[in-house]
Amino acid sequence: MLRRMLLLTASVAVLAASAALAKSFPATIALPPGWQPEGIAVGDGSTFYVGSIPTGAVYRGDLRSGKGATFVQGTTGRAAIGIEHDRGRLFVAGGSTGKGFVYNARTGALVRELQLATGGGATFVNDVVVTKRAAYFTDSNRAVLYRLALSKNGAPAATATALALTGDFQLVGGFNLNGIDATPDGKTLVVVQSANGKLYRVVAATGVSKAIDLGGAVVTNGDGLLLHGRTLYVVQNRDNKIAVVALAKGLASGTVSRFITNPAFDVPTTIDRQGSRIYAVNARFGTPPGPSTTYSVVLAQG
Repeated sequence: MLRRMLLLTASVAVLAASAALAKSFPATIALPPGWQPEGIAVGDGSTFYVGSIPTGAVYRGDLRSGKGATFVQGTTGRAAIGIEHDRGRLFVAGGSTGKGFVYNARTGALVRELQLATGGGATFVNDVVVTKRAAYFTDSNRAVLYRLALSKNGAPAATATALALTGDFQLVGGFNLNGIDATPDGKTLVVVQSANGKLYRVVAATGVSKAIDLGGAVVTNGDGLLLHGRTLYVVQNRDNKIAVVALAKGLASGTVSRFITNPAFDVPTTIDRQGSRIYAVNARFGTPPGPSTTYSVVLAQG
């Protein structure tokens, strides 16, 4: 009997500790006033990073405590849109600068500053995904992906190359390629075209694109993507929701199975996951930005 009581007591203690641990993650995390965020990346443990659009600064915080501080200082001529953490480095899309940036995720030191877009014409380097052997950046104004080769330990090359998109993808008026993610083997990329809400799978080696058949559905205002197995999360920024797409084997088709909404959403743009939790960052597009404008990270699911 005593043994049973001890086991029961231990079980209750474990459950209580687990419940306390779950509750210790705040539902919203305030970013510095005036930050103007867009991209979020979850790093090691409960660390997260959020970039600042107009300055290129990067904020580093903790999802458990909700605390953080500026990690990379803003600099003239830089911007931070999409952001990705991989093997101790931060890869940052540079928006209208046409550049990509790579930082040391432990020290904040600049590792690479890369001119991705070349020649005349508009450019907006929007998002980035990192696979085992390359990082791929989208450009919302051009029918290309920028490929940055990586060494076996993830170190970036000195220059990137433009990978022309062929196949089903075609430029349209408005914002084109936005969010991007990749399959675990890095051979297939998934991208969203914001202006028309279409999804595409892209052969990473060739740039050949095929539309993903959603049975007539679209994900208008599609922004950040998160691919987990054959479940694709698509942030629909100005719609204040996240579409959850169940993809078929091979990613040729899919079904929008549900939407994630949250009263705290205020034009969410990108998402990332930490365990079973999914976090979104509120960009608040449409709200006049100023030094006192508030921004936040929201626990969208989990």
